[in-house]
Amino acid sequence: MVQIKILPDILSNKIAAGEVVERPGSVVKELVENALDAQSTRILVEIEKGGKSLIRVSDDGFGMNYDDALLAIERFATSKIHNDSDLFSISTLGFRGEAIPSIASVSRFTLVTRDKDSDSGISIRIDGGKLIKAIETGAPVGTMVSVQQLFFNTPARRKFLKTTSTEMAHIADTLSSMAMAHPHVQFRLIHNGKEIKRLAPVSDPLDRIAQVLGQSLKNDLYPVNFRNDTVAISGGIASPRINRSTSRAIFIYVNGRFIKDRMIHHAIFQGYHQRLIKGQFPVAVLFLKVPSETVDVNVHPTKNEVRFSQHKKIHDSVQTAVGETLKRWENAPKWPVNPKEQVEPARILEPADTFTPSRSSPLPWESSPRPAPEPYIEKNMDIPSPVNFPPRHLQKAEPELPDPPPRQQVIWEGQRFSDLKIIGQCHHTYILLEYAQGLILLDQHAAHERVVYENLKNRSDQVKRSSQQLLVPETFDLGFSETRILEKLIPSLEQTGLYMEPFGGRTFIVKSVPTLLQGKQIQPLIREIVEKILEDGIMRDLNSAIDTSLKLMACHGAIRAGQKLSELQIKQLLTQMDQCENPSNCPHGRPTWIRWELKFIEKSFNRIV
Repeated sequence: MVQIKILPDILSNKIAAGEVVERPGSVVKELVENALDAQSTRILVEIEKGGKSLIRVSDDGFGMNYDDALLAIERFATSKIHNDSDLFSISTLGFRGEAIPSIASVSRFTLVTRDKDSDSGISIRIDGGKLIKAIETGAPVGTMVSVQQLFFNTPARRKFLKTTSTEMAHIADTLSSMAMAHPHVQFRLIHNGKEIKRLAPVSDPLDRIAQVLGQSLKNDLYPVNFRNDTVAISGGIASPRINRSTSRAIFIYVNGRFIKDRMIHHAIFQGYHQRLIKGQFPVAVLFLKVPSETVDVNVHPTKNEVRFSQHKKIHDSVQTAVGETLKRWENAPKWPVNPKEQVEPARILEPADTFTPSRSSPLPWESSPRPAPEPYIEKNMDIPSPVNFPPRHLQKAEPELPDPPPRQQVIWEGQRFSDLKIIGQCHHTYILLEYAQGLILLDQHAAHERVVYENLKNRSDQVKRSSQQLLVPETFDLGFSETRILEKLIPSLEQTGLYMEPFGGRTFIVKSVPTLLQGKQIQPLIREIVEKILEDGIMRDLNSAIDTSLKLMACHGAIRAGQKLSELQIKQLLTQMDQCENPSNCPHGRPTWIRWELKFIEKSFNRIV
């Protein structure tokens, strides 16, 4: 009896859909890629219920005639490749001919299209991979694809979809990443009849980056222009002082295709060498243009990964491009340039461009550099007056019990931090304190971070009122995902003295800040809060999200390492430490102090055996 059978087309398409179509965002990606390959200048994406109910992508590209449209719904039908050599020199975003039939096999699918040479268009309806009808219809030049009830015939796949908000966030992120590679194209995103995103066409790629990542970033973007015999690199990287707490603001494109690549991520970090501390991630949007025969884009079902034939040279080129750009702009004159000087914008190399890696002409920044931003200078902050917590002396630790609640370790018997003798500062970072049995080293940043954290966490009326109104309110923009997070957090953040409100679209305005954060930059703090919450995925637990916010606020509000303190400021800090519930650790878990006993010191000098 024959055991092996040929799978029917509908079933094989469903299997292919499992690789190509992970979620609604995957459908948007495939359809928008087709629109871009069709040389569209306007792309409209309409979504209902996070893509579970409807995904519709309309474009003004060159469209298809009747015969081509019928062929497009067949598996492995494509206009992008014709022979083996084409497969290894791909210059388009789509090429395999799997997307349309795979999507149509797991949805109620409608395709309406017309090319400029046809008098009428064609409308094709497919339900779950089965052709229902194909008729002539009136239609403008271009293509409109509607995908309804995604995974309606594969319930096991549908139940794994996330909430409407989560799926919509993936769609918004997908469209944003694609839009940065095509600044000349207009993109619109509509969800449940409401416009979420509108990106107007721009001539300067840095303008499109600012449209997507926030206008406040533009003045801190450095244009990247680099060429050698292997690769041409363009785009923009941000000043090291503009950084993120996750890698979500790193975007890499190869021949116009958005990809994820650890090797290039590593090269970017190497380019920022000694400019970022652990836990900080750069903001970078890099466009790599390489000969199509030197990169394999057919190594992943969703085409999110590529393989380079000269990966070591690519890595070193990216590292050099980033490092040289940072060095050039950091060493640029700090005075304003003549307003009559014109700066040629950084140009993104499109897939249609001819690859010319030679460097015979000067790059834009070699002829007319724009002024670098003023260096960031951390302002010294006076330590706030002690909060009126109930006085508490450190007590001796109780015997350990099964599953005990967290307790504060005893430093010494019957003394407080304020009872210690102040010796001074070491490297303006560690405070040296003497007690009868030895020496205490206090990390001033970690210690004050604990003080600020507990001050913010205390929900008394006194703390709620300790807010400073800004003379000039600050406005800033966030991405779609970050906006949804912040909207939920606003009521809770008001209890700390941080007052803000939506200002239309994805813009927010900050009106008041906690007194403890007076003089500090608020916008980077808020961005770090929402990005950290988004990375940790703790939004469902609001208390955890709020606690994360408070920890980050405390970190931004605390005195810094390397900051000189007067003896009075040190005394105030020690008094505040006495009033903390847990003075031995910062909110992130690092120790605030270490102890050297006199006996250890004397042994080290051979005073005792």
